Amino acid sequence: MLRVAVVGSGPSGVYTAQALLNQSLVPEVRVHVLDRLPTPYGLVRYGVAPDHEKIKSLQNSLRAVLEDERVTFVGHVQIGGADGVPPARLAELYHAVVYCVGAAADRPLAVPGEELPGSCSATRFVSWYSAHPDSAPDDFALRARSAVVIGVGNVAVDVARILARGADELRATDVPRAALGALAGSRVREVHIVGRRGPSQARFTTKELRELGALPGARIVVDPAELARDPAYAAPDGLPLPAVVRRNLEVLRGWAVRGEPAPSGAAYDRSGAARDPSGAVYDPSEAAYGPSGAAYDGVRRIRLRFFLRPVELLERGGRVAGVRFARTVPHGAGGVQDTGTYEDIEAQLVLRAVGYRGVELPGLPFDPVRGTVPHAAGRVLRDGVPSPGEYVAGWIKRGPTGVIGSNRSCAKETVASLIEDAPLLARRPAADDPLAVLRAWGQRPVEWDGWLSIERAEQALGRSLGRGPVKIPDWSGLLAAARGEER
Repeated sequence: MLRVAVVGSGPSGVYTAQALLNQSLVPEVRVHVLDRLPTPYGLVRYGVAPDHEKIKSLQNSLRAVLEDERVTFVGHVQIGGADGVPPARLAELYHAVVYCVGAAADRPLAVPGEELPGSCSATRFVSWYSAHPDSAPDDFALRARSAVVIGVGNVAVDVARILARGADELRATDVPRAALGALAGSRVREVHIVGRRGPSQARFTTKELRELGALPGARIVVDPAELARDPAYAAPDGLPLPAVVRRNLEVLRGWAVRGEPAPSGAAYDRSGAARDPSGAVYDPSEAAYGPSGAAYDGVRRIRLRFFLRPVELLERGGRVAGVRFARTVPHGAGGVQDTGTYEDIEAQLVLRAVGYRGVELPGLPFDPVRGTVPHAAGRVLRDGVPSPGEYVAGWIKRGPTGVIGSNRSCAKETVASLIEDAPLLARRPAADDPLAVLRAWGQRPVEWDGWLSIERAEQALGRSLGRGPVKIPDWSGLLAAARGEER
């Protein structure tokens, strides 16, 4: 019998377990799927937006794998770190270990003012409205009038959509009580989604983009002049473009035709003099940067902006008050260059959504440049040589690229390497009862029955609020629920 530990219960981890079950060369395989959290499903539970019910339903197929009699879910087990099990000791318990720990960190903007209150990562915002137990309570400055989301990928579109949705629309989802209450009291009236390059280079999918236009009580605003700066925007139909790019441009073109003018913020030249299109000079010491003072008409506006690179977050009263952007233009080689002019956009909330990055797991080799574990077809490399019994799959293997389904082929490649190595791996010692050893080492695993108990507690919480299941947002609540305790 081949005993394998998979560290991480998100899509890459569960697809790895599934690939191990589906292979036929090694008939007897037992898989323990370990996770730091007492809950399974990883980013499907804690990263997919709550109003994306179709994508969240992927939990059903992941569940089927974790309920297989050859698989054991082992939650609330820390691997690495001061209180965790070192990878070297974990390797003593199993014939092989596959690390599927994702890319937990976000990329910084690396601009002045980024650490101001009111500025944070979209990752943290997503964790808050997804009830991740590591997320600290925070109202995310939802008393702000204007929010800027920096980035033009699906995560940026997700957080902008949540900011623009009414709380009543989210009541049917599993958003936790505190987040739903904060969103109900939100004063955000404008959400700017800003990218440093053009619309043809944006990373969102057409489905996500169209969802913005379908939001009740929201209006999409694009600037035709910014769209026109993109050579692909005005390209003839015969020009070869990826299908998703062509569809995105069609959606944006439609909004530009029937939309309202997009007011710009304060525009600056190289001398630093600030003036709007009418010629009025702005005083950067004033409270508002860019458009301000318009009476609220009950409609939240989502402004899609392009060819703007953030260079500084502006401060007033000890908090973020706006973002200064450098205007960019295409330079003909696929990138952009600054023009020497600048624009300020008012914002009391700034969320950066410019990508994820892998985090080093102590005890495993790590490439700090790529943010991944060095590997060859999934085999972990130590000093350039495959390390027997150690493997990786998912974002920690290939970097934060692709969609959820991309993890399936990634997992299959890793499992193919593992099965090829199986004759040698089976000669390694392995524990008869790894969970007993983990408990002896101070871990307190939550198994599948504990997770089912958490599910029942979340269903009961939802019923008490007149809603469907509502997530428990804190560690103490989750662990109490796993033990069957009432709160």
